[in-house]
Amino acid sequence: MREPQPRPRRDRQLYVPRGEAAHGPYALRIDPRYAGWDYSALRVLDLGPGDTHRFATGDSEWIVLPLSGGCTVRVEGDGEGAVFELLGRTSVFGGVTDFAYVPRDAHAQIASGAGGRFALAGARCERRLPARYGPAPEVPLEARGSGTCAREVRGFAAADAFACDRLIAVEVLTPGGNWSSYPPHKHDEHLPGEETRLEEIYYFEIERGGAGYQRVSPSRPGGADVLAEVRTGDAVLVPDGWHGPSIAPPGRAMYYLNVMAGPGDEREWRIRFHPDHLTEAYR
Repeated sequence: MREPQPRPRRDRQLYVPRGEAAHGPYALRIDPRYAGWDYSALRVLDLGPGDTHRFATGDSEWIVLPLSGGCTVRVEGDGEGAVFELLGRTSVFGGVTDFAYVPRDAHAQIASGAGGRFALAGARCERRLPARYGPAPEVPLEARGSGTCAREVRGFAAADAFACDRLIAVEVLTPGGNWSSYPPHKHDEHLPGEETRLEEIYYFEIERGGAGYQRVSPSRPGGADVLAEVRTGDAVLVPDGWHGPSIAPPGRAMYYLNVMAGPGDEREWRIRFHPDHLTEAYR
């Protein structure tokens, strides 16, 4: 039986509040058809104690990333089989986590003895790479920015950190009251050596509840234009445009997961900063 698909978006509403994109077992399911683009996907799965979830990867590669809790990931396909035990973490604010890469044209099972919340970051792709385990100690950590623009970037599937065909994914932790994704930047054109075209999803969690803010401004007439109050479980789609700042509420850290993919021949993250915000402090 063919798996039912989520409804495609029929407007330019790029802010996705918690629950709006829930579908089947997923608290959030953003696939290319829903977003109205070609590559990037994100699913968020809640599992109770002892629960199991199975899915077919189809034409996409996926990374299973624990947001809270741990799990076992079993992968079968093309005559291969693999099992990965993910220790996970207590929450996204508790540090980095291990993860599992699941290739296209495979079947996967996620099982959690104690229960948890798990992100499936995905991208349509052409090559079938082997299933692999990503250890938490090997996740690159970058202290980006300074002062009220300081934040931590966890590049678990950055273009130069972990091999995928098209998928690029990172986590960002922004201290309370700080700005990140700043200066505003974009990656919606193919300019060799300067900029790569990537579709992007932001998924948010706010420490102890509350709300932060996300801005996406047009890079062309009629382009993406978002000013959203974001809470835990919300997402923002970025098909084009200058994105940033992402603003954390005072006293409460903001977490977001970035999932990106695009049509380029090379898997790379090349961006251009908004010239009106690029002061000497950021050059």
